[in-house]
Amino acid sequence: MSKAGGGGGAAAGPTAAAAAAAAQKQRALLQKADADVASLVDNFSALINIARVNDPPVRNTQEAFQMEMRASRMVHSADSLLKLVSELKRTAIFSGLASLNENVDRRIEVLSQQAEGTDKMLEKIGQEAAASLKELEAHYYSSVVRTPLYD
Repeated sequence: MSKAGGGGGAAAGPTAAAAAAAAQKQRALLQKADADVASLVDNFSALINIARVNDPPVRNTQEAFQMEMRASRMVHSADSLLKLVSELKRTAIFSGLASLNENVDRRIEVLSQQAEGTDKMLEKIGQEAAASLKELEAHYYSSVVRTPLYD
């Protein structure tokens, strides 16, 4: 019942590289989120400031154009944030699976080592039992009183 152990010698390198890449990606995503939120706030503030009603028709047309431009930028920022949230969800799901796979692999390795230890222990117990049985048989067959005496 001995199981051959799989190789896993270079696990530290890829794991460290993956952790560094994940940290870099996290920083980039946080920067992108900060930029998108700042853009939303700036454009919303500008939109509120422009939204005053004025008498001159030329000024109203110009403000209407600025409002459309600011609203378009807000929609673009909101869309970017939605894509970011979607990417974060995907990342969380896949990194969760990767973490789960790592835990499963570690658990398999620990259980394989325990199984090998148990196999060795059972083999040793079997050898000790066989040796004890052999010794008991030798004592029994060399004994003078092998059969009960009937009077």
